[in-house]
Amino acid sequence: MRRFRPRPRVAVAAAGATALVAAALTAAPAAGSALAAPARTAPSVKPVPAVTGHHLISGVSSPLSNAQCQAKWGINCYTPQQYRQAYDLKPLYRAGITGRGRTIVIVDSFGSPTIQHDLDVYSKQFGIPSSHVQVVKWGDVPPFDPTNPDHTGWAGESTLDVEMAHAVAPDAHIVLVETGVAETEGVTGLPEMMDAEKSMIDHGVGDVITQSFGATENTFPGFDKGDFSSIKKLRYAFEAAARRGVTVLASSGDGGATDAMADGSTDYPYPVNSWPSADPLVTSIGGTQLHLDDAGNRTAPDSVYNDYGAGGGGQSHVFARPSYQNAVKSVVGSRRGTPDISMTAAVDGGAWVYSSYDPTAVGWDVYGGTSESSPLFSGIVALADQFAGHRVGDIHRALYALYRGNSRFTGIVDVKDGTNNSYDGVTGYTAVKGYDMATGVGTLDAARFVPALAVASWRP
Repeated sequence: MRRFRPRPRVAVAAAGATALVAAALTAAPAAGSALAAPARTAPSVKPVPAVTGHHLISGVSSPLSNAQCQAKWGINCYTPQQYRQAYDLKPLYRAGITGRGRTIVIVDSFGSPTIQHDLDVYSKQFGIPSSHVQVVKWGDVPPFDPTNPDHTGWAGESTLDVEMAHAVAPDAHIVLVETGVAETEGVTGLPEMMDAEKSMIDHGVGDVITQSFGATENTFPGFDKGDFSSIKKLRYAFEAAARRGVTVLASSGDGGATDAMADGSTDYPYPVNSWPSADPLVTSIGGTQLHLDDAGNRTAPDSVYNDYGAGGGGQSHVFARPSYQNAVKSVVGSRRGTPDISMTAAVDGGAWVYSSYDPTAVGWDVYGGTSESSPLFSGIVALADQFAGHRVGDIHRALYALYRGNSRFTGIVDVKDGTNNSYDGVTGYTAVKGYDMATGVGTLDAARFVPALAVASWRP
């Protein structure tokens, strides 16, 4: 996640780095209920985020226009109305496709104590009906401490995730699962997250799961010896999702073709990839840069996210090429390639987000990073689920089948302007015609893509 905070504060976050909800979840489960995790004592965790955010020096009490953002900070700042125009979502809403009856599960460490209030303020500002956020605490989640940068970093991530998912699928139900151990690099925090996801899946909760976190494959124990068991032992939630027809998404990362070393502050000097984005059971969501006017109309074709970070992408060193990528084997080679598809993630063109979890920094922020693109795409999946009348499940085969079709009918929009995701001295990949490891198959026109995905995807 990348964040511009219009007041002096450094953001700390994880990320490079998603049937009706069961009646039992109409209220947050109490400790000891069927969905409560076994009590675990959360160890003291030193924050080692994959990405350190950016900050500016002046406060903002309400969202500004593009021109004002350009004059004040030299970047564009976008609203959900601009996104809705850019991604051609309005025809779906007019047809009643709003995500109603579908559930998006968001998993973040610690969560945010003000998430419902903040979504209400965000929704009111932009004229969107608000939605109830179901909060599920998994394990021993410590009391929120606004002076703890680890807590506030994850609260910012949670806020971004919830508000972006809601912006696209305003009538979808949102379940925010909060875990008590911070995900950093290596396996830290991931077992708790995977346990939480597995429980949601087993209890029939959620049609799509979005994960705005990731750890570099190389930081997992055993990687340097060619032993990938520490990663593969964490796949059980994704395997359960595949069996139940639940779509799983993950941010492709903000380090271009590289990513963070174990210290969380230094990038590898050569191409690497991150998990869970690189997992073949997970749809990897990369990043683009939108170029919009105040109405949300494009002033130029989309390009690759590459400003205060860069959209993650490249070959996995753990997973071989899955069969659904055989059509792009000339690009990915013998390995799993990421991303699969992309949405907006650039900081120059970032999203307005409201938060109040830190009483010393209440107000409107501008966020970017693939932590934004994954929850945005989770809203797209919720719309497709509603259109189909069932979960679309693992969308990979459908996605790559649509990629081979006519874009006028599939809604896949190629990103091919020649920009790239080279970052921190590591040469990346260029957005060219067809699939590439900068933006995957490209981006989307929702009015065409949602029904096409619904028709082409998994059926119960």
